[in-house]
Amino acid sequence: MVERALELSANDGCVVLVDEGSTANLRFAGNTLTTNGVARSSRLTVISVAGEGVGVVSRSSVRDDQLADVVAAADRAAREARPAEDARPLVEGGAAAAGWDDEVRPTDIGVFERFAPALGEAFSAAEAGDRKLYGFAEHSLTSTFLGTSTGVRLRHDQPTGRLELNAKSGDLKRSAWTGVFTEDFADVDVAALGASLAQRLEWAKTRVDLPAGRYETLLPPSAVADLMIYLYWSSGARDALDGRSVFSGPGGGTRVGEQLATLPITLSSDPLAAGISCAPFVTAHTSSRDGSVFDNGLPLGRTDWIRDGRLEALLQTRHSAGLSGLPVTPGIDNLVMTGPAEDARSLEEMIASTRRGLLVTCLWYIRAVDPQTLLVTGLTRDGVYLVEHGEVVGEVNNFRFNESPVDLLGRVTEVGAPERTLPREWNDYFQRTVMPPVRVPDFNMSTVSQAS
Repeated sequence: MVERALELSANDGCVVLVDEGSTANLRFAGNTLTTNGVARSSRLTVISVAGEGVGVVSRSSVRDDQLADVVAAADRAAREARPAEDARPLVEGGAAAAGWDDEVRPTDIGVFERFAPALGEAFSAAEAGDRKLYGFAEHSLTSTFLGTSTGVRLRHDQPTGRLELNAKSGDLKRSAWTGVFTEDFADVDVAALGASLAQRLEWAKTRVDLPAGRYETLLPPSAVADLMIYLYWSSGARDALDGRSVFSGPGGGTRVGEQLATLPITLSSDPLAAGISCAPFVTAHTSSRDGSVFDNGLPLGRTDWIRDGRLEALLQTRHSAGLSGLPVTPGIDNLVMTGPAEDARSLEEMIASTRRGLLVTCLWYIRAVDPQTLLVTGLTRDGVYLVEHGEVVGEVNNFRFNESPVDLLGRVTEVGAPERTLPREWNDYFQRTVMPPVRVPDFNMSTVSQAS
């Protein structure tokens, strides 16, 4: 399909993307499997270039007899388009990537062969402990084929798995959540996850009501992931250059080179990062302020967005890099945060050293308040706990918080050992993260939330 579409285009240049996807899922409620299923999908995107005009047409499940019409529509849109401000010569290619002609092998329900029996055992353990488990397990495999009229032939096969588990007490008055990212479900320890949820429900038997205020707070990797992903999504060079973001320089330009954190915190992306690998080349289905269809096929390597607390890079296309004078640093589909390597402690060890503070399970409903400072608001959910003298003594009411992820970086006093995690808020869109737990001495719980 890629080759035929390229042949059919009559314009100056053409980029074709084909995404062949498959998913398998299990859903459960009240310690019972409720549904399971598999699905297939296919999407064709044709990006046609006429001079500096570009036309993009994307269609699902395109049949062979429809291909010419899709290409013709893209060609026509390009000829009628105004010059694109991000227009650049298409990336040049060489030999086709390994596996270019190999068969697409979809995922199937067999990916849960080892996981499903363990889930059944977790149901039995929960039932015996007067608990109920709710949630879903989902695995997808997407094969992306990228071809251009300038010779690029690239392919990437992306496995993605996620598990969300919510445990409730028998009377449904107490709730706890956990989630994990996995590439194949072979490494998911359901029993350990179930035991962790059971412990948190025990903690919640004691209720402690606290007022709003600033509290020393331990944020687990999942909550840190949600905040850092929002920071990452907000780090576009165009918005910074236009004075529209927290990364805009006070007198123009950007804040690249400025120290954001007192601790040596590094926030990076790497297509080859173990356990969270992703496409090592740009795949842009449409242009935006942070991405360009003309950059399709650009190779991607490790990028440090923040290194040792210093802002090193922003999301850059070739076009925005020309405006900013900074290196081309396109977005990458994973994110890793690390702190000082020596003496990095686990979340459990951080709890044990806490005199008095809050332990948050996860964050929810995160929304922007002020882009200039990246102030966001959101809610806690499924467990906020009070820690006193190194032990969890009970569950606390939920809060609404107001914080800036950028400002937090300058106030974090401890960064724990990083681990692969699943963000709670953003896992529909971004799953591949390695994050540490962190200690914030004055996290702003702005109001008490009535959510339970």
